[in-house]
Amino acid sequence: MAPFLLGIVIFLGLIIILTGIFTVKQQTAAVVERFGKFLSIRHSGLQFKIPIFDKIAGRINLKIQQLDVIVETKTKDDVFVHLKISVQFQVIKDKVYDAFYKLENPQNQITSYVFDVVRAEVPKMKLDDVFERKDDIAIAVKEELNDAMSDYGYDIIKTLVTDIDPDVKVKEAMNRINASEREKVAAEYEAEADRIKIVAKARAEAESKRLQGQGIADQRREIARGLEESVDVLNNVGINSQEASALIVVTQHYDTLQSIGSETDTNLILLPNSPQAGSDMLNNMIASFSASNQIGEKMKERNKAKGIVNKKDKNYRKPSEENPDHLEF
Repeated sequence: MAPFLLGIVIFLGLIIILTGIFTVKQQTAAVVERFGKFLSIRHSGLQFKIPIFDKIAGRINLKIQQLDVIVETKTKDDVFVHLKISVQFQVIKDKVYDAFYKLENPQNQITSYVFDVVRAEVPKMKLDDVFERKDDIAIAVKEELNDAMSDYGYDIIKTLVTDIDPDVKVKEAMNRINASEREKVAAEYEAEADRIKIVAKARAEAESKRLQGQGIADQRREIARGLEESVDVLNNVGINSQEASALIVVTQHYDTLQSIGSETDTNLILLPNSPQAGSDMLNNMIASFSASNQIGEKMKERNKAKGIVNKKDKNYRKPSEENPDHLEF
């Protein structure tokens, strides 16, 4: 019986020793109690406790954790929105006791503070300001949580406003407003483009008219110069200005008829409007020549009476001392 009892004692001793050994993982803390009273906090590695007397009351995660809280609240312009607040927190290594014993459920505690801060800050802002100042909301939540949770052994690493979701009807209205604004801007750009085209076209037309007018003026100037030269040439051969003008008009008339007739592809046919048109034109030309001759003779007589003579006249005499007032032209 002695060897049997010895074996039982050894077996029980091994069980007791094995139950007194435990390990704690990295970034984890174990809370050890003796007879229900806090004894110590054990960190990562191989740890020992007295079997039966000591027990592990719980383990605390020392890693950074994240809690997502969705808060529904109303803005200053009476728009209901859902805000998603992400809170990153961590148990302070030196305050594991407070984190384990002071709070039953830290996530619920953090959620309550987030609700309180968000519902205090967002109603002061309009919907557009909520989107623009979401960082201010996150900072306000972090400051409030740090002041409250540090006493419980928790450190708030960061808070983020990760989503702002207005009511469906509000989002549809905002989308319509944005679409209208974009259409307005597009219409303004299109109108500006049309204005630029119209101004450019008007400038081009004005420049074209100016050049066209300049061309017509140059053309008429050259025609006038040509007529002047033609009259001078005819005057040099003894034809006066009236006869020269009539001859030039008749010549241009017949040149026009010749140019029209020389066009083989034209369908234009120039005909007199009456049987007497041809003879009437000839009689008018003869009458014009006769009238021109009469006017010319009268001008010669008037000029002779004034002492003005033409060098080409057969009765022309040079000025002399006896006739000092005799002028020539």
